[in-house]
Parts: sequence; structure tokens; C-alpha cells
Amino acid sequence: MRKHMLYLTIIFFLSFLLISLNNCSDESENPEETSDIWDIDKDGIPKFVETNYIELDKIYRISKFRSSIGHDYSDAFEDCRSMKHYFEPKGDLDWSSIKIFCPVTGKITRVDEEWAGTKLEIESKDYPAFRFSIFHIAKLKDYKVNDTVIAGEQLGTHIGNQTMSDISVIVNDPTKQGRMVSYFETITDEIFESYINRGVELRDKLIISKTTRDVNPLTCEGDAFTSADPLESWIILQ
Repeated sequence: MRKHMLYLTIIFFLSFLLISLNNCSDESENPEETSDIWDIDKDGIPKFVETNYIELDKIYRISKFRSSIGHDYSDAFEDCRSMKHYFEPKGDLDWSSIKIFCPVTGKITRVDEEWAGTKLEIESKDYPAFRFSIFHIAKLKDYKVNDTVIAGEQLGTHIGNQTMSDISVIVNDPTKQGRMVSYFETITDEIFESYINRGVELRDKLIISKTTRDVNPLTCEGDAFTSADPLESWIILQ
């Protein structure tokens, strides 16, 4: 009887071990099933962007994340706030001469023709849960969905003086809903040095926190802001 129980115990253990090994093998062989999801609450926001998307020396000021500049541009978790950054060029320049660069190596996931120029959405190769949208581009070439792009590659120029340049970052959240983060939360310390050199002491200076925005709410009608903002919306570069 004891031998019989011992044999059953050994068989059960070996079966459990085999199932566990098969599960590990499945996960390693199919990383794409989970690689395009990123849990910000658990893992934070990686600083992996090593390229400024625009010629920074030609920029006068930058709007803050969750500001009231432009229009309501929010995600599934927040509303009535601009969860992107506007880059306003210096007034004495021809804005259409300002070069726009690809922030990450990856692929084009959307190409949208706008009232002024084209919006390109780019999925990062290294962090495929992160997608970068750059608005109002005069493209250098006819980009298509799934085209490969390289970090630092010139995508084109800004469309012109009729509007500012803007950029947003959306992350595929485990809830299967897009979650927006600040572009400045994704750039490396080395790249942020170029902003420190223009007088931006901390990344937080370019971000209105969710808590601060929530206690200083805006009102919207459609995607238009309909209230005055008690908070400062811009950082002026030195």
C-alpha cells in the first residue's frame, strides 16, 4: 500500500512538472501575445526615447501635459484636458522649415490626413505597447501603415505657421484601453539635458499631475474647452 501511494505521488509530481515546463515553453515561444501590453502602475514608464522629435533650438515654448491648450485630447481614464504637448516655434521663423524626426525605431501604425499636414502614429519596436503620434507633418515620402522607420530618421517638416506641432504618447494598458502619458516621461536623461539647457529644471515642470488637474477642473463642450484655466499651461524656453 505504501509503495502504491509512493508511486502515485511520484507520478503526480512528474505530471505537474511536465505541465509547468510546457507552460513556460509556450510563454517563451509566443512573446508577442503579451509584449504589446504595458502595466504602468506595476512597471512604471520606461525612459527609452533617445531622439528629440523636433528641432528644439527653434522652439519658443511647450504646453504642459493636461493643459487647456488646443482642445480636449484625453484617454479612457481621464477627460476634458489636453494630454499631449504643443511645441510652438519661435515667431520670427518659417515654421515650415522645422524638421520633424522619428522618436523611436518601429513601424507606422496610422497615417491620417489632417486639415493641415499629416498625422503619423509610430509603434516602438523595443516597447510595442507605446505608440507616438506626431501631428501636422509635411511628409518627406508617402508613408504607409507597417512601413519601418528608424529613430532619428527625418519624417518631414512641420506643415507651417498656421498651426503648432504636437505630439502624444499612448500606451496599451492591461485593461485593453489606451492610456496616455507625457512624451517627457519617455525620453532618456541624456535627451532631457537639452531641455535643462533651455531652462526646464525638472520633467514635472512640463506635466500637470492628474491630482492637480482634477482639483482644478476644466469644462468642455464637445472637444472644446469652455472655461478659463486657473493653472499655467506653458513653459517658455530660455
